[in-house]
Amino acid sequence: MSRLATVDPTTAEPSARALLGKVERALGVTPNMMRAMASSPAVLDAYLSFSGALSKGRLPARVQEQIALVAAVENDCGYCLAAHTVLGARAGVTEDDLVAGRSARASDPRTEAALTFAKAVIETRGFVTDDDLAAVREAGYGDGEIGEIVAAVALNTFTNYFNSVGQTTLDFPPVPGVAVRH
Repeated sequence: MSRLATVDPTTAEPSARALLGKVERALGVTPNMMRAMASSPAVLDAYLSFSGALSKGRLPARVQEQIALVAAVENDCGYCLAAHTVLGARAGVTEDDLVAGRSARASDPRTEAALTFAKAVIETRGFVTDDDLAAVREAGYGDGEIGEIVAAVALNTFTNYFNSVGQTTLDFPPVPGVAVRH
């Protein structure tokens, strides 16, 4: 059971109802995480604005989803692991890469470099080494894309922490065989 209340879109305050409606139209469902965020329309709006801005960036959706998998595992968030396994598949990530992404690996070497860098950002809390930066640059990522990798880590760390604090009730199929705290 969630430790943070979820908001019913039909009885939500007007600003929350409008935001939840955008979610419903985009995804076809209103996930529990966003219903919990709607307790503060400012929190839900911040999340939707940040993720919306990144969706217009240079990193393909499939790479962003794989970064989300790395963050979910590194931050022990079962909710996000389950959600991004589904969303990653929708974005075209293969089953093998969905599994490999949990360990910052990918069939494509360039994508793997992004995932390795994302994991380094999480592990070092942003204090990556010159070698970490050199490796991601060597894989062909420019400063703008590196910034987007950092932003994807930040966005996913926010949702990981939000769901861990709230112990959000899982409304995506659980990922079997992966040990996460929540």
